[in-house]
Amino acid sequence: MKNVLIIGSGISGMSCAIRLAEKGIHVKLASPVPSERAQSVMAAGGINAVTSDCEEGDSVECHIEDTLKGGAMLAGKNAVTGLCSHAEEIIRYLESIGTVFTVDENERPKYRAFGGQTHKRTYYGGASTGKQIVSALIMECRRYEAEGLIERDFGLCFYSALIKEGVCYGALMFDERTNKLLPIYADTVVMAVGGQNSLFGKTTGSTLCDGYAAGKLFLQGVVLKNLEFIQYHPTTLETAQKRMLISEAVRGEGGRLFYEKNGKRVYFMEDKYGPNGNLMTRDVVAAEIDAVEEDVYLDISFLDDKLIDERLPEVRDLCKKYRNIDIKNEPIPVSPSVHFFMGGIAVHINHESSIRNLYAVGECTSIYHGANRLGGNSLLAAMHSGRVAADDISEKNTDQKHPNFDKYISEEQKAFERLLNTKSNFASAHIRDTLAEIMRKNMSILRSEDKLDKGIEDVNYYLSVVEEIKYDSSVLAYMNYSLKGILSLAKAALCCAKARKESRGSHRRTDFPETENDFSYATLIEYDNGNYSVSLERERVYEN
Repeated sequence: MKNVLIIGSGISGMSCAIRLAEKGIHVKLASPVPSERAQSVMAAGGINAVTSDCEEGDSVECHIEDTLKGGAMLAGKNAVTGLCSHAEEIIRYLESIGTVFTVDENERPKYRAFGGQTHKRTYYGGASTGKQIVSALIMECRRYEAEGLIERDFGLCFYSALIKEGVCYGALMFDERTNKLLPIYADTVVMAVGGQNSLFGKTTGSTLCDGYAAGKLFLQGVVLKNLEFIQYHPTTLETAQKRMLISEAVRGEGGRLFYEKNGKRVYFMEDKYGPNGNLMTRDVVAAEIDAVEEDVYLDISFLDDKLIDERLPEVRDLCKKYRNIDIKNEPIPVSPSVHFFMGGIAVHINHESSIRNLYAVGECTSIYHGANRLGGNSLLAAMHSGRVAADDISEKNTDQKHPNFDKYISEEQKAFERLLNTKSNFASAHIRDTLAEIMRKNMSILRSEDKLDKGIEDVNYYLSVVEEIKYDSSVLAYMNYSLKGILSLAKAALCCAKARKESRGSHRRTDFPETENDFSYATLIEYDNGNYSVSLERERVYEN
């Protein structure tokens, strides 16, 4: 019987697991925490789809075109066509398993306007769409768990893949319960581990999505792609703990961005881009806010109180809770923050990586969003990618006998134990914080070769001492062994950004401000004996 290991328990991982279980395939769903704590629950705005209930004039073709244009024409058309064409099927499926979407008095779905879209097509469940979807998927997982087709195991963190001669046979996991490394063999492994938030420290996302898995796989020979494309969400609220997302739904409902000058409000987005200026794509809005010297605010106080309470309750509550701001009477101070990673593991259109039988789904991949993601497309991509990978896995004859990994596992266990007993002047938690400062400073919204070179130099230094770090007993062992992978991923991202000598989508170079045809290709990066090899790929296209 075919056996699949899925690492990560958010929407993309559960979507894949359920689809496989529907086909009678056994799945082990492994992650550090339960699905209720996955980053997916933080998705507030909605999920894009053109359905039979769509706004007049909208079509799947319009959704495809908006997605390609929003991504600066860098996503593969075949992949995007598949994404948008299956959106209605995904919405109907979610409704069938209990996802609650907001409807009007006639029980017809309500849509939101999101940036970069020519029509309103964003389904939403109040301000907690991600929670609605996660809750419904959890119940489906439990149903298949009762049937013995899905096994959920929490407290497991990814350590490395079990790869030989370009084929994946499972993964080595760190078991937090025993403080040991645990091999899990499988015919297929699916990575559903989210983005790379720890590279930048305080972001809108979960610190559980730290990028280590992509960094470690990179060191093991997996090709990564488009790491320079990092989305800064234009409207976030500063708090002591993190950057709190002020959903694009606020601007979709009519919120207006402004700053004050000489005692007057300047609605700078509307002045520059017209009445719909507040709903330009996220890369544009973030760059415009970043360029403003004054404090920027987002105002919805003029909206009807009932509308705010019905459609934006979570935004209302978080502003009150964390900053004591009453959004019905005062504007919200906002600024851009790292929010989403368009780059990640390079995958083919079936979501298989450069390593056979190793798949990747969700935000840890680079496939649908090109140089910039449209709001509302991430939840759609999470659902769609899981299903695409599952369908491909189910059709392949991947039953395989794994080679002997005993020597590798023994060596890794010894190295892991040495790490816990090594003493030096470097603590892993401190280096993580320092790395975040390096990345925020040198790979911000506006970049230049000087800054990128400085970032590479600084990361190289910490890579040179990473083997000598001491075990920080105040944090989990995972925080210590993951450091080299995270540093390696950071260097890879800086190298990709340096190689792309143009401005495109979320990647903006002050020294190369124009978009160039010569760079209308994906950036691929590979690790080979310490070398970071970057290429603009013209022949080996992954997503098509």
